[in-house]
Amino acid sequence: MTAQETKIHPTAIVDAAAEIGSGVEIGPYSVIGPDVVLGDGCRLKSHVVVEGRTRIGAETEIFPFTSIGQIPQDLKYNGEPSELHIGARNVIREHVTMNPGTEGGGMLTKVGDGCLFMAGSHVAHDCMVGDNVILANNATLAGHVSVGDFVILGGLSAVRQFCRIGKHAMVGGLTGVENDVIPFGTVMGDRARLSGLNLIGLKRRGYTPDQISELRKAYRLLFADEGTFQERVDEVAREYQDHEAVAEIVAFIRATSSRGAICQPSKD
Repeated sequence: MTAQETKIHPTAIVDAAAEIGSGVEIGPYSVIGPDVVLGDGCRLKSHVVVEGRTRIGAETEIFPFTSIGQIPQDLKYNGEPSELHIGARNVIREHVTMNPGTEGGGMLTKVGDGCLFMAGSHVAHDCMVGDNVILANNATLAGHVSVGDFVILGGLSAVRQFCRIGKHAMVGGLTGVENDVIPFGTVMGDRARLSGLNLIGLKRRGYTPDQISELRKAYRLLFADEGTFQERVDEVAREYQDHEAVAEIVAFIRATSSRGAICQPSKD
């Protein structure tokens, strides 16, 4: 099989040192820097800027007026050779911005495979974003945020620096997230409060009714009024040690977090 033809529009500016895979399409007025790597089959529509030490995986599609790999919006950044790695088969819509890492955060911002970044969304320095994540329009991640697989962030939501969003979680639109969100959790509100489990997401991912039922029981016990939160976490760990999804929630809660708090349900 012959390699696919690479197509670069005459108005695009592509540095000779950039690594361009086969079948790549670079549209009008795009700018590609010298340390950029574009995987096979990437398609850059037009007016796309990719700079810095940026690697973009195969078949990723990038729409007009995006800015990928420009220096971090961090006053502590001092020109260190940090990187931005974006996986395969992502869709990056108009006006999206993504920045590389910093010395204070491991020198790397990383995005997984199969994600959708809708118009105006932002991934800041040192973020770690999993696979099949969706950021709706103007959703923003501050620096050092960790986002698990299959997470959905609603439009105009914002996640504070160093927060963790567990896999399969759902963040409602217009929600400000200041604390960690458990896997499978749903949060919403001006300042995010846990409102339950992402039941639709669980069903879409193939969890059975019995698994979901046990997960709901564990959730109610975890956020009951009796005892301390740590006591309830220990009790759930004992009672549901053979339930994989519950074990993931317990491990997430017990893991060290720079923010140091878990988003809780409202007591109103």
